Amino acid sequence: MKTDFKFSNLLGTVYCQGNLLFSPDGTHLYSPVGNRVTVFNLVDNKSYTLPFSHRKNVSRIGLTPQGNLLLSIDEDGQAILTNVPRRVVLYHFSFRLSVTALSFSPSGRYFVVGLGRKLEVWHVPSTPDSNAEGDLEFAPFVRHHTHTGHFDDVRHIEWSHDSRFFLSASKDLTARIWSLNPEGGFTPTVLSGHRQGLVGAWFSKDQETIYTVSKDGAVFDWQYTVKPGREDEMDDDDSDMQWRIVNRHFFMQNSATLRCASFHAESNLLVAGFSNGLFGLYEMPDFNMIHTLSISQNEIDYVTINKSGEWLAFGASKLGQLLVWEWQSESYILKQQGHFDSMNSLVYSPDGQRIVTTSDDGKIKVWDIESGFCIVTFTEHTSGVTACEFAKKGSVLFTSSLDGSIRAWDLIRYRNFRTFTAAERLSFSCMAVDPSGEIVAAGSLDSFDIHIWSVQTGQLLDQLSGHEGPVTSLAFAPNGGLLVSGSWDRTARIWSIFNRTQTSEPLQLQSDVLDIAFRPDSAQIAISTLDGQLTFWAVSEAEQVAGLDGRRDVSGGRKISDRRTAANVAGTKSFSTIRYSTDGTCLLAGGNSKYICLYSVTTMVLLKKFTVSVNLSISGTQEFLNSKLLTEAGPAGLLDEQGEASDMEDRIDRSLPGSKRGDPSARRKMAEVRVNGVAFSPSGTAFCAASTEGLLIYSIDNAIQFDPFDLNMEITPASTLAVLQQEKDYLKALVMAFRLNEAGLIQRVFQAIPYTDIALVVEQFPGVYVARLLRYVAAQTEQSPHVEFCLLWIKALVDKHGAWLSANRGKVDVELRVVARALSKMKDEVRRLADENVYMVDYLLGQVSYNAITESELDLDLHSFDPNEELGLEFDFDVVAEAEKRRLKALPSSTKELSLDDILLDGVQQSEEEWIRVE
Repeated sequence: MKTDFKFSNLLGTVYCQGNLLFSPDGTHLYSPVGNRVTVFNLVDNKSYTLPFSHRKNVSRIGLTPQGNLLLSIDEDGQAILTNVPRRVVLYHFSFRLSVTALSFSPSGRYFVVGLGRKLEVWHVPSTPDSNAEGDLEFAPFVRHHTHTGHFDDVRHIEWSHDSRFFLSASKDLTARIWSLNPEGGFTPTVLSGHRQGLVGAWFSKDQETIYTVSKDGAVFDWQYTVKPGREDEMDDDDSDMQWRIVNRHFFMQNSATLRCASFHAESNLLVAGFSNGLFGLYEMPDFNMIHTLSISQNEIDYVTINKSGEWLAFGASKLGQLLVWEWQSESYILKQQGHFDSMNSLVYSPDGQRIVTTSDDGKIKVWDIESGFCIVTFTEHTSGVTACEFAKKGSVLFTSSLDGSIRAWDLIRYRNFRTFTAAERLSFSCMAVDPSGEIVAAGSLDSFDIHIWSVQTGQLLDQLSGHEGPVTSLAFAPNGGLLVSGSWDRTARIWSIFNRTQTSEPLQLQSDVLDIAFRPDSAQIAISTLDGQLTFWAVSEAEQVAGLDGRRDVSGGRKISDRRTAANVAGTKSFSTIRYSTDGTCLLAGGNSKYICLYSVTTMVLLKKFTVSVNLSISGTQEFLNSKLLTEAGPAGLLDEQGEASDMEDRIDRSLPGSKRGDPSARRKMAEVRVNGVAFSPSGTAFCAASTEGLLIYSIDNAIQFDPFDLNMEITPASTLAVLQQEKDYLKALVMAFRLNEAGLIQRVFQAIPYTDIALVVEQFPGVYVARLLRYVAAQTEQSPHVEFCLLWIKALVDKHGAWLSANRGKVDVELRVVARALSKMKDEVRRLADENVYMVDYLLGQVSYNAITESELDLDLHSFDPNEELGLEFDFDVVAEAEKRRLKALPSSTKELSLDDILLDGVQQSEEEWIRVE
């Protein structure tokens, strides 16, 4: 089994903090996600996470006007410059202070950062495509200017359209106008008059007006006018001119405060987000309200507008919401929300296309792997959901919850069709489903019994007694014969629940059982215990065959309150979740640690360790103790600094009076890193982990750019085409094309092979290339319009190499799944096309009997028909129907729907042409 898994995507979290960005063309949205940045493609409905990661949570991101460079800055001022198209990190840089604002100039040559009260202007690092001379700078970051003058943190920076001036809005109640370079007659200007800190300041399209917005909901219009009393004494210079407030507007939102705002100069749109989850859209300069809408249950932290002014993006950090709203049609373009609490478990769907996650917030979310979006959320559970599992056949999902219910979900109709409960109220902590989908078993921490239900009837069939402690894990054998349970009584039991005598075989262990996993062949089980041991047992003999100590492998990282080294900290030296790989050769294990371990089952050797996170904003990622963060009152990260916040709403204590736990809806200040669930994909090419950071997906990169086989000097594209066109040796040409592995050349050779020679070519095709040919044909079946041609290739491959494919099912499992998906998609397309057009053809054929037009009635001799004469409406409908059938057969599978009138008119026109051509 290959072990070179690499991070590929991050799901489960869509927005944490910081600012949102639209790409220059307005089709992509950039969102900070913890210490990473996720890109949402709003047109193609896909998302991906950039491969780099910061050491702290990202606080600010900026994008050049060309969209090729992304500058992301974390809470400590550490910046990473990334090439967006190539997804490559170019440079690391430190601003040494916390960055509060960031903005690139429209010219793309400068950017401004707000470092507390100070402003710094920097040159944008040059790239080969942006530097005319083609010479790269040795120092990518060069400071141009430094401006001081504000008395509090800078909140927002906005450039003029000509990149000569920029505005800065600060918490010191003022906005200031700065020039990029010295301008004749210009002095930096202060715009004061607000009563609370400013949220933003913007230039109008003609740059004759400036709009400033403050937290108390005041909007001021500033214009460059003559000073009062100087109207009659105007000189040629600007000494008698000044920026003055000409209009004051106010958002009337009762007790809500304004949290964020954004202005679109081209369309004069001002959008503002409030602390009660409302946002308002206004047209300036008259301040006409277009509409208001409630989009969140908590405050909106950031809002931005795309270049065209049609889409508004909102971020709400407390609930992890990310919304894109099209205000003209009043519809959502994107609506995503992560889990409010930590994820408890996860499972892959049987087809490997979706991942289901459960959480303490009582929600069940289904994530689409290809797009990276959550496609459905179930909220029927009233308490934390502890486990989830699919039935092996069909699209049925089972979940267990602390609310005392087991629920079955239909993922085709997206509904809860069965609920299972026990005689007394229990909080179920684990669950298992029989492979046939007929039996559900669940265990609880309140009762020592295992409850068994029938899926068909929903009745409680039995209660299995035998454990002397809470049941923590359950697992059915993949062949459906046995049930294994683990408990805190330091035993695991093997139950034969389908026999007349439901006997259990106890397996004695040295510590409490945390998790149990069955090998895919049902011959072995792995058990993880609290003392960090992994033991492997043969099911048939009920005896231990191997074991390993994972305490040293899993331990790592010190929590913020630890006073000792990570090697001596208790509670992090065990695996709380384990899973076998698809082929059963490896075991994946994770726990209350930042490491995921991959073990070989045969050699009992640690193959690889994956680091979940290096984010220092999460407790448990530091290796060494930082003494400067320890104070007399305890660790600095655990001190309550809420009362020292500068804003009134941040100082308010919302904890419940008399409650020791505080407000249940309040998140912990610093979460601890842990892995609550791991799972391998059915194909074995990827695995996912439910961690504090989110849903991490690691995969093996199958997109190999250049991987030649058996190359020599004679094999070139020119020689390949010569063999194809001159020698007509199709087998040799195809093998040479696969050796070069150039996509364009393979496609040219593939399509040039006559359909009559396909079986002969496939029969003599070398076995080493069969998997590659199958993968290529499967991809062509999904993309190419040559449907029958691709089907002939698939049939020939199955006929000639069926025995090899069966023997090497594990190697070509992915290719076979792609083939099956392509065939299913093709079948649906053909069925849909036939259903749409069969009635049209019947209608056209029925017109013959309806009109009852014959040659004798019209006295029309077809043999003496003159094509130069003008055609009337009378013609033979059999010709129409026959031409329509031929035309429909030639249509590609991706043909869009046509109206009946279009079909009839096209049929008439084509039938006339057919008639003329026949004569």
